[in-house]
Amino acid sequence: MARPNVIVVGAGLAGLTCARLLHQAKVKVRVLEASDGVGGRVRTDAVEGFLLDRGFQVFLTAYPEPRRWLDYEALGFQRFFPGARVWRAGRLHQVADPLRRPLRAATHAFNRVGSFTDKLHVLDLRQQSLAGSVEDVFLRGQKTSREYLRDVGFSDEMVETFFRPFFGGIFLEKELRTSSRMLEFVFRMFATGAAVVPAKGMGALAEQLAAKLPFGMVKLNTPVEEVWGHRVRLTSGGREEADAVVVATDAPAAEELLPGMPPREMNAVTCLYFAAPEPPVRGPYLVLNGEGRGPVNHLAVMSEVAPAYAPAGQALISVSVLDPAGNPETLEARVREQLSEWFGGAVAKWRHLRTYVIPHALPAQPPELFTEAHRQVRLSPGLYVCGDYRENGSIEGAMVSGRRAAEALLRDWELELP
Repeated sequence: MARPNVIVVGAGLAGLTCARLLHQAKVKVRVLEASDGVGGRVRTDAVEGFLLDRGFQVFLTAYPEPRRWLDYEALGFQRFFPGARVWRAGRLHQVADPLRRPLRAATHAFNRVGSFTDKLHVLDLRQQSLAGSVEDVFLRGQKTSREYLRDVGFSDEMVETFFRPFFGGIFLEKELRTSSRMLEFVFRMFATGAAVVPAKGMGALAEQLAAKLPFGMVKLNTPVEEVWGHRVRLTSGGREEADAVVVATDAPAAEELLPGMPPREMNAVTCLYFAAPEPPVRGPYLVLNGEGRGPVNHLAVMSEVAPAYAPAGQALISVSVLDPAGNPETLEARVREQLSEWFGGAVAKWRHLRTYVIPHALPAQPPELFTEAHRQVRLSPGLYVCGDYRENGSIEGAMVSGRRAAEALLRDWELELP
């Protein structure tokens, strides 16, 4: 069978992974991207010498799929400390991974973040999340993450002071309604690898993926207005035809392009960046709000993790807010007020760089959505979809979905997988 001509709509991680596999199979591919750069929601802006990821994001080195597509050494990963620091009762308490930092974990066994029994239950959670294969995790029974943690035996105090801000910051929702499968998957990734950022920002992931495609294959500033059959209509009025189309956008954009697509709830986040003459926290730590009040869910001093994120002699602070942001100026004032309680008068010297309001940051992932139907990538002959919302809300999920869409297309055309 002749090799098809394929249009991929969207140059995020899913679309680029799809295009990479199709290109390896010697399929002619055009990638149409609406914005001025690749990466979708995983991009980095250079602002006054600082590197600002579009929302706080990390990469987990234990993800299986990206190893197939990315050169980890070239990305120069910079590591977070395996654990976190938690603000509670007027000071920061350190929580360490008991197997990676046993001495520190022993030192912190009786701090004010959970009980000693809670610390032991962390080992139970680790054991459960590591049982079987990664694929097995997504075949297990489901409940909400909050229900799962309580069934493991964690106290309400441990859930509220540590797990709520920690997993809430990952899933971008405070109620921990996300499927327990995602909690086990993410915990497994943290337990078996490191949380990192590329030395040059999270946007380097997509840039490296795109660099392996032929020049001109990705067309930027080319928004698509409509997809019907094997044709797309551009916002500019032009039309392009192909033998197959892969819609590799986020869920809201896919719903606009493909009438009849069921709507997906999305979780939002607002990320504020500040420049400071001194870091409020020394070391590559995630800092969690363990008190449950105020707008701040977590923060990180990105220049302590990856020095290239800030000019020499300055610190870059990333602050994440999960509640609806409202007026950005009002939010900035509220964030400063709260962090002044944590770090004192130095916060007044912080300079606001930029605020990112991201209404569609991550697909909501309650238990009822983790079904085989939501993973389908083939909508009709010659029409495919991919994206994190078709797999799971993670970099791993986006790239797996992109690969699966490409594989489905190649099978439909009776072409060999590379």
